[in-house]
Amino acid sequence: MDVARANDLAHGIVEEVRKVIVGQNEAIEQMVVVLLAGGHGLLEGVPGTAKTLMARVLALVTGTSFRRIQFTPDLMPSDIVGVNVYNTVTGEFTFRHGPVFADIVLGDEINRAPAKTQSAMLEAMQENQVTVDGEPHELPPSFTVFATQNPVEFEGTYPLPEAQLDRFMLKIAVGYPDEHAEGSILDRIEGGFDSDDLMTADVRPVLDASVLAELRAAARTVRVEEAVRRYVTTIVRATRSMLSIALGASPRAAVMLLLAAKANAVVAGREFVTPDDVKAMALPALRHRILLRPEVEVEGRRPDDCLSGLLLGIEVPR
Repeated sequence: MDVARANDLAHGIVEEVRKVIVGQNEAIEQMVVVLLAGGHGLLEGVPGTAKTLMARVLALVTGTSFRRIQFTPDLMPSDIVGVNVYNTVTGEFTFRHGPVFADIVLGDEINRAPAKTQSAMLEAMQENQVTVDGEPHELPPSFTVFATQNPVEFEGTYPLPEAQLDRFMLKIAVGYPDEHAEGSILDRIEGGFDSDDLMTADVRPVLDASVLAELRAAARTVRVEEAVRRYVTTIVRATRSMLSIALGASPRAAVMLLLAAKANAVVAGREFVTPDDVKAMALPALRHRILLRPEVEVEGRRPDDCLSGLLLGIEVPR
């Protein structure tokens, strides 16, 4: 697949998802970026902002399988990856696949499960496989995790370990829609739309899992000039020397930012990466990979505030 064809397909995915989701254009595009780049996405937003629905629609539009895992304090790793079950007829153990065996997996409220259960996702998200009783089991080639968490409710939650956070290519902020978009949501409901039946929105698949694999391969071929690559490196290295940041981004963050910028170029309809692609992906790619100093947090500053200031101080290549 050439990049021009990839541009058309990416645009088609975004437009089909927008038939259902109103007022979340930036979040939709970032989810498509994650899917094209072969990464995983962490969706953060208050309840009722269509995080689950966006994942469902994305799976339908891309013709891929979808499974939802509701993370709870009593969820066990075997509930996610699967378990070996003894077959009394054959006298052998057979592997019963868990819900993680799907193309798109939604980990709903992932921070409600303890670290032991969250760690069950680490191998899957990094190596595209799970190991049960010493035996590896391959996950689907298109395996992608979209996890959700509530930014304001802390009772009964467990902070995601840094290693877990680092597995997510982008941390996608899902906010409230604007007034016009929120009114459009009610208009659609009155017009007969039912979020439980996506066919009421006339959504259609624009590709399947095999075409998605070609689309990802095409995204990798997007050109990145040396000056733009050095721009990525400069941004990531600058996070390690900024006074307001206690822990800067790692080399993996630079890789994730570069891949996300490539996929963003595809979504934008270009065959090459521009500095604007890097800047557009810098906040979602880095906001969960830095730690602010305590005194900075006390002042009410957020990672996005520090990163935005950092970007303003770095010369953009021409």
